[in-house]
Amino acid sequence: MSDVQFQWSWAWWLAALPLLALLLPAATQQAAALRLPFMARLGGQLQQRSGHLMRLWRALLLLLIWALLITAAARPTQLGEPVSQPISGRDVMIAVDLSGSMETPDMQIGSRTLNRLVALKAIMGEFISRRQGDRVGLILFGRNAYLQSPLSFDVGTVRQLLEESEIGLAGKETAIGDALGLAVKRLRDQPAEQRVLILVTDGANTAGAIAPLKAAELAAAAKVKIHTIGIGAERMVQRSLFGDRVVNPSADLDEATLTAIAEQTGGEYFRARDTGEMSRVYQAIDQLEPIAQDDQALRPQIELYPYPLGAAVGLAMLTLLIAAGWQQRRQSL
Repeated sequence: MSDVQFQWSWAWWLAALPLLALLLPAATQQAAALRLPFMARLGGQLQQRSGHLMRLWRALLLLLIWALLITAAARPTQLGEPVSQPISGRDVMIAVDLSGSMETPDMQIGSRTLNRLVALKAIMGEFISRRQGDRVGLILFGRNAYLQSPLSFDVGTVRQLLEESEIGLAGKETAIGDALGLAVKRLRDQPAEQRVLILVTDGANTAGAIAPLKAAELAAAAKVKIHTIGIGAERMVQRSLFGDRVVNPSADLDEATLTAIAEQTGGEYFRARDTGEMSRVYQAIDQLEPIAQDDQALRPQIELYPYPLGAAVGLAMLTLLIAAGWQQRRQSL
């Protein structure tokens, strides 16, 4: 019990309330200094032959119940056994393009044809869930860049926020440079052993105040490694009244800039033309940025107040039973 601590130690001052009640003038004219609802049933017992014994037991029970209630109010806690937590010291920020072109239906999962964002959610969601031990954050960008989730160990919430994102939420254009700048701002002041940004886009920089390569310079200076991913098929059949024609839906993808950003910051550029390649990209990133192996032991805080509170309730019920027993005995005499 050496680890037991009382979080609300001020509650111990309440222990003096019964003594204060005894000191009140009105209290000296009453049979009891402390009143509880169930004690009214005990009043008649005090006049019987064993009244002195009953008063003694009642006083002891009331004091014990009061002590238990005060103990519960002081909120006792105890540190539990150490629990291992994987901590890597790595901060991983993910920037996802929500521009209008992400609605292009050129991805497939099984027999279903999906747009790029839906496919990205399905595969990147699994990647995020695997990053236990990393602090993961989420940036959504279109014409503007927004921080959707700050860096957090709660990868489940980050994945949920990604699932809730919608095309056009940040505008229809693509501000790659602004997304990079926002990520660098959030990562550079963090005391991490390694800072990583994963940028996913299907186009070129068409908006924003910062040029992508300038933002890459800032990232390199802040020791932020950027992995860039260009998604989108290179061949799609479009059907119309005039017949079918084959088009390249990724014609606007600026692979040269994405490659330069990755090389300038020590990262890698990946091309994901379909969901299979997209899945392999995230597996490759898992190898480049391995998940934590070392554990940090944390001791959870266990609340102990239910024990004294339960004991107080139990003693109150016992008092009622004793009172009922004495009442029956008195009536039988």
